Amino acid sequence: MSRLAIEYGDHERVREVVDRLTYCAEHVSVAFDGWEEPHVKGPGLYFAVVADRDYGEYADPMGDNRWPREGCASVFDEGAFVDAVGTVSVEQDGGIVVAVDGEIEAQMVRFRDLGTRSGESDLVDDVAYEPWMGSRHMSAIETSVRPEVVATVTLSEETGRVSVFRDGEATSMRRHELGGEWRVE
Repeated sequence: MSRLAIEYGDHERVREVVDRLTYCAEHVSVAFDGWEEPHVKGPGLYFAVVADRDYGEYADPMGDNRWPREGCASVFDEGAFVDAVGTVSVEQDGGIVVAVDGEIEAQMVRFRDLGTRSGESDLVDDVAYEPWMGSRHMSAIETSVRPEVVATVTLSEETGRVSVFRDGEATSMRRHELGGEWRVE
């Protein structure tokens, strides 16, 4: 694991940021009722928690796709965060960059594939794709091995699966597993 990921990933506040992203993605997944309908695309999310806001070396802007910072600048903005995630998950496309302090960047991005910067080819060996992974998840697992990235969190728009990626490792729950014993059917 990279020095930055160890330094920030073990910090209580950063764990809380990742937990808030995960719980919010789970909330959006469980709240959507159309997963079983044919030809329906559900809400989708892709968050990246970064230790260094100089992410431009491995990310490109996703056109006009923007996080609504004027209404919600931080994952700690409680209700505003849940509302913004619900809207962005169905109306926007791209990765949402979140700093380790919980501040959310306005511009949504596309993270570049590994190997696009010098010295990145070694990181490719740290990635193992699973058969269930679509392009969003494959990008998220690759992004998670970058030294500047603490974790990535995704919500699959096809299945409602919520996944957290840290240093090339995935923790993933299918939609019917979300909420565990607290889930009300």
